Amino acid sequence: MSEAQTVRLSYEDGARAVELARESVESYVLHGQREQPGSMREAFYNRTGAFVRLQSIRGRGRLRGCAGAYRGKDQLGHAIVDAAIKAASGDSCGSEVEPPELPNLNVSVCVVCNYVLTNDPLSDLELGVHGVAIDNGGQHGWLYPTIPVENGWSKEEYLTRVCRKARLSPFAWQDDDTMVTLFEGQVFRERPDGGSVQQL
Repeated sequence: MSEAQTVRLSYEDGARAVELARESVESYVLHGQREQPGSMREAFYNRTGAFVRLQSIRGRGRLRGCAGAYRGKDQLGHAIVDAAIKAASGDSCGSEVEPPELPNLNVSVCVVCNYVLTNDPLSDLELGVHGVAIDNGGQHGWLYPTIPVENGWSKEEYLTRVCRKARLSPFAWQDDDTMVTLFEGQVFRERPDGGSVQQL
């Protein structure tokens, strides 16, 4: 049983997390520089994991990048910056985000509140609450807590999709040597209409 330090962000903290991710993506894409979190809100000194997801708002809204980790050794502010840069780089979805894309990106941040290693993912998993991370033999994959709800997936399909993302057999989540970690996270994202940040 392994759990993270429990972290809960206020709406204002979540809005700043999204703003910081956006600033980090823009600084990296436009200038090749790493944004510094600057004077951080108190919650951003917690050491926890974070993910940043970049989605195009054009056409079918394809994923442009997603990066992060559910375990955090760094302070949250730095974890968000690092995840944002990696999400915008070619390492994430195969091609780097280009400057003309920036106005058409929707930025979201998932801040990990806690995580737990499970021996019974089908029973323990709550759709819409848990993100899933799968590890087996050096192969690793994970998906955001909101993804199965957005796509109407069952628990089995969600677990199968994470296995595929990790380049494992679709049913690797059932194997004894596969580590399945469930993580709870608060998800904040820019509103598609350009309004204020929303908490999902």
